[in-house]
Amino acid sequence: MRKAVAVEVESPPPELYAVEEPYRRIVEEVAAYVAERGKLEKEKYNELYRRFRELYPLPAQLIQQAMNQGVEVGESFLEARRNGRVHKPRPEVQHVSIRFAKDSWSYRKTAASTTPVKIAVSLPGGRREVWIKPHKRFWLYWWKTLRGETELVSTLVLKRRRGRWYAIFVFDVMPKREPPAEAVAFDVNENSVAVARVSLLSTVDAVAR
Repeated sequence: MRKAVAVEVESPPPELYAVEEPYRRIVEEVAAYVAERGKLEKEKYNELYRRFRELYPLPAQLIQQAMNQGVEVGESFLEARRNGRVHKPRPEVQHVSIRFAKDSWSYRKTAASTTPVKIAVSLPGGRREVWIKPHKRFWLYWWKTLRGETELVSTLVLKRRRGRWYAIFVFDVMPKREPPAEAVAFDVNENSVAVARVSLLSTVDAVAR
């Protein structure tokens, strides 16, 4: 099970705003191609990647993430159109969530920190430090991460809503492994089957007595 926790970014760098529109254009163009053709072929992927690299001064991983996101948007649009939920000829992308893969932000350093209050992300011009404003829910999952109950996912998401930027951390929640409290016993005879639910704790206690 995964849990996403959003924390506000304090004083976002100007380069982050500069990334938003080119990233959105890439997502929208790739989504439109997938909606029209049904898929994005490997040769076309490479062709679009080279063109985007020439058009937009973005780090390579951001372009790849935007293209992958565009494929997802296009496939979701096709599914929604098949189910009759949309009737537009092509998908429209108004807002995007900028994804940073493991090597495009300070994942290892952040994951090893006991009190993460800032991260570093790859933006045009190099890495930029971004300060965040952790809250109680974030510290709760971070404490669980330090105890080994959750694991920080390597992809970070930055998105802007109502003029504010948020960093979205995703945690994989480990299932609790507890010993079984009960068991089901079967007694199969020639003409009948008996089923009983047995409490393991009470049974062990009775045996001990």
